[in-house]
Amino acid sequence: MSKQLEKIQQLIDRRAEARLGGGEKAITKQHEKGKYTARERIAMLLDEGSFEELDMFVRHRCTNFGSEKKSFAGDGVVTGYGTVDGRLVYVFAQDFTVIGGSLGEAMAMKICKVMDLAMKQGAPVIGLNDSGGARIPEGINALAGYAEIFQRNINASGVVPQISAILGPCAGGAVYSPALTDFILMAKGISNMFLTGPKVVKTVTGEDVTAEQLGGASVHASKSGVTQFACETEEEVISTIKQLLSYMPSNNMQEAPRVPCTDPIDRLEDSLNQIIPESANDPYNMYDVIGAIVDNGEFLEVQKDYAKNIIVGFARFNGQSVGVVANQPQYMAGVLDCNASRKGGRFVRFCDAFNIPLVTLVDVPGFLPGTGQEYNAVILNGAKLLYAYGEATVPKVTVTLRKSYGGSHIVMSCKQLRGDMNYAWPSAEIAVMGAAGAAEILYARDAKAAKTKAAEAKEAGNAEEAAKIMEEFKEFIIEKEKEYNDLFCTPYNAAKYGYIDDIIEPRNTRFRVIRALEQLRTKKLVNPAKKHGNIPL
Repeated sequence: MSKQLEKIQQLIDRRAEARLGGGEKAITKQHEKGKYTARERIAMLLDEGSFEELDMFVRHRCTNFGSEKKSFAGDGVVTGYGTVDGRLVYVFAQDFTVIGGSLGEAMAMKICKVMDLAMKQGAPVIGLNDSGGARIPEGINALAGYAEIFQRNINASGVVPQISAILGPCAGGAVYSPALTDFILMAKGISNMFLTGPKVVKTVTGEDVTAEQLGGASVHASKSGVTQFACETEEEVISTIKQLLSYMPSNNMQEAPRVPCTDPIDRLEDSLNQIIPESANDPYNMYDVIGAIVDNGEFLEVQKDYAKNIIVGFARFNGQSVGVVANQPQYMAGVLDCNASRKGGRFVRFCDAFNIPLVTLVDVPGFLPGTGQEYNAVILNGAKLLYAYGEATVPKVTVTLRKSYGGSHIVMSCKQLRGDMNYAWPSAEIAVMGAAGAAEILYARDAKAAKTKAAEAKEAGNAEEAAKIMEEFKEFIIEKEKEYNDLFCTPYNAAKYGYIDDIIEPRNTRFRVIRALEQLRTKKLVNPAKKHGNIPL
C-alpha cells in the first residue's frame, strides 16, 4: 500500500474512532438508560445526508488529575451544520458517552464556533444538551468556556432563533445557556434542569427531593415555566423542534416561510356565532375559537401547561405564520396574573424579534387581585406584557370577543399600543369595569343613605318600611347597571371613538383577520433610536 493510501486509511480509521465517542460500552450504557447518542439525535433532526461535521478531531489539552489519560476525538460534543426541511441550521449535540458530556475549554470552543457561523450565515442554532456539567479538572477554563457560550447566546438573541433540547442532565452553570435561548424542550423521565442538585439541596436546606421533583420536565413545564415543551419521548422533542422551525424565519432580516394554503380564506364558521354564553360569567373554550379560524385547525401551543389562563402559540392564516395570544375563559376566567403576563410578554417579544405578526383574541375580566399577586409584583409583570405589545412593530390584529376591562384591556394589544386592526364581536364589553362593580362605586353614597334609612325604619319598629327601602334601592341599582351596560359594555362606544376599527360577525373572523394581515404585509414602523429600552424585569 502506498503512503498516500496509508494516510487515507488512517483518516478513515480515525473518523470511525471519533464516531464511536466514548466507545461501544459507553454507547450501550446510554441505550440502556433509554437515551439516544448525540449522533443518533442529529440524524433524527437533520435531513438525511445533509449533516456536515466540524472539529471531529478536536481533543482537550488538560493534564490535571490525569486528564490526559481520558482523551477522546471530538471531546464530548458533535458539532456541524445541515438542513431541516431543506433550510440551513447549525447544531451541537453533547455526547454523554465521553466523560459524561462534561464541558471543558475544547468543547466550549467547538460550540462557540458553530454559534459564530450561525450568526455569519443567519441560520438557527439548535443545542442538544446532555451533560454532567463543568469538567472539574479544567477548573476556571471550564467556567470561561461556559461564559463564552453565554455571551454568544446573548449576541444571537433576536438575531437568529435559538432552540435548546434537554435530553439528559443539565445542572449548575450549564442551565444558563438554554435559559438564554428562545425555546427549551425537555423529555420526560430522562431530562432535568437545576442550579443545585438534590445532594446540595439536602446539605444546605435539609430538604429531601429527587432530581425529577427538583427539576424534571413536568415541574418546569407546569410550575416554573422554564421549559416551553415537555415531551413524552426524544422523538417527540425532535419532531417538535422541526414544527417550531417551520413557523419561524432563519433570522431577523427575513420573514417566516409561507406555505400553500388549502383552507378557504372565506370559510364561514357558524359555530362562532353561538359560542359566547348568555351569561357573562359562564366560560367557553378559547381553543374552539382558535381551531375554527386558523388554517386547517393547526395550532402549535407554547407553554401549554403553564399559566393556562393565557394561550400562546403558532398558527397560520392563509399560509402566513402568526403568533396567537388569547385569554382562556375556561381557566381562572381568563384573568391576567403574574405568570400569564410574563408568558404572554416573552412570546410577544419573540414574535416581534422575528417578524411574525400577532393575532390577539381578547376575553379578559382584569388582573387577579390579592396579596399573593401584589407581593409577587403583578404591577411589574403586567407591565412586561404592556411593554412587549407597545414595543412590537410587527402587524398586530386584535379581536375582542367578550370582556375587555380596565388595565387588562390596555395591555391586550389595544389601539393605543399601536394595534393596527382592532376588531370586536357584537358581544364585546369594553369598559373600565363590569356593570355591577361600576354601579357599586358610582352609587356608593346612595347605597349608604338607603342602608341608613332602612336601619332607622327598623329601629322605629317598621320592618316593612325598611324592606321596602332596600327593595327600591335594589331596583334602582339594577336600572343603573343596565344604563351602564347600554352605555359602556358594548363595542359601539369604543367604535364611536375609533378605538375599534370594525364590529364583525363572529363567523367572519377568519376572513377579516386574513384580509387585515394581507393589508399589513408592507407595514413599516420603526421605534425611536435608542441603545435599548429598559423593560420592567
